[in-house]
Amino acid sequence: MNTILRHKGWTWGFRSTILLYFILLVMLPLLGVYYNSFSLGWHTFVESIIDPIAWKAVLLTLKLAIISTLINVAIGTMVGWVLIRYEFWGKSFLNSLVDLPFALPTAVGGLMILLLLGPNSMIGAVAESMGFEIVFHQPAIVIAMVFVTFPFVIRAVQPLLEEMDRSEEEAAYTMGASNTRVFRSILLPAMAPGMISGGMLAFSRALAEFGAVVLVAGNIPGKTLIASVFIYGEVESDNTVGAAAVSIILLTLSFAILWCINMVQMRGRRR
Repeated sequence: MNTILRHKGWTWGFRSTILLYFILLVMLPLLGVYYNSFSLGWHTFVESIIDPIAWKAVLLTLKLAIISTLINVAIGTMVGWVLIRYEFWGKSFLNSLVDLPFALPTAVGGLMILLLLGPNSMIGAVAESMGFEIVFHQPAIVIAMVFVTFPFVIRAVQPLLEEMDRSEEEAAYTMGASNTRVFRSILLPAMAPGMISGGMLAFSRALAEFGAVVLVAGNIPGKTLIASVFIYGEVESDNTVGAAAVSIILLTLSFAILWCINMVQMRGRRR
């Protein structure tokens, strides 16, 4: 079998299949977005980019994605730590639930948030009586982003914690180091690559979230209208050039994030 796979014909076939797969599913759609954004000329592209509603949608998306990422980095690191370092009843079940946002349709996630925190729910009614509105406002968007990106930091930190040599911690405690000193000098540097790469993936995913957000956001320009919903609205209005122009901004940010993730992973491997 190995002899057959090493044959030049098989090698050429595998490479051609992978290259064709990459071109059809990745390169052509990306080129199509860039082509459509400039199809009516540079002037139209610039007008689409500088449109106040478009810019407000992009800036709001960036702000809320950063907030959700910071929440995920903090909570995800703690959850990953607990799942690796402690043994308790139901641990396997909780560990499997971490991947639920990956398996669950995002629209279902948005519906769950709507039913749990909406004005007709108990939590939503209590929050509204206190003057704090959740659904159809920015907090609901952040919650939706946190939900769909929840597994990224956890799954990035867990392998690092599993591979960590406990003898360094024990030696530090033996020498009289405090818990804070051990965390700052030993644990945090070891977990940092996972926290950074997982956080970047969560941020990139939050930028493009649509299914969960569209159900819980009020979609008011400048207040609750995010970039993905704006793109959908432009497509529905038959303004594909405007949709493609805003998409380029998100694509460029995603490419930059992926490049940063690769750099962080390469530095981690060198260490």
